Amino acid sequence: DRYNLYPITVVQPQYNLNDRYIEHEIMGTCRKLGIGITTFSPLAQGLLTDRYLNGIPADSRVAHDPRFLHADDVTRVHGQIMALNEIAKQRGQTLAEMSLAWLLHDDAVTSVLAGASKPQQIIDNIGALKNTDFSDEELKAIDEISMQ
Repeated sequence: DRYNLYPITVVQPQYNLNDRYIEHEIMGTCRKLGIGITTFSPLAQGLLTDRYLNGIPADSRVAHDPRFLHADDVTRVHGQIMALNEIAKQRGQTLAEMSLAWLLHDDAVTSVLAGASKPQQIIDNIGALKNTDFSDEELKAIDEISMQ
């Protein structure tokens, strides 16, 4: 059969602490079938960084180019990102580092596509690899916050 010539080996869904829809069916199916998951938008367009912790900066994408991220998006999740940031601080990580580490701690996630607009952001993102282990208490707290 011509459709079985190229089996699916990886899927590329959006997945991050603010958007966990793949956990409902996609992630389990991928595990069952041995399909890798390469996530995109792991930092939720910058929401899962320190960029919007203190509001919307004048030089931000939201302020100048709201095609993908709007002021309402920032407002809607502000309490959530503040609470996640507190967990990150307790772990000795930035919010971005913890957000990436959280994705990488799951063995179903084979890779994370993280964009960067500045070279320093790439270096900062690599910092996530320093600690991808999470305690059960940390995971429970993250779930309680991010699944609201």
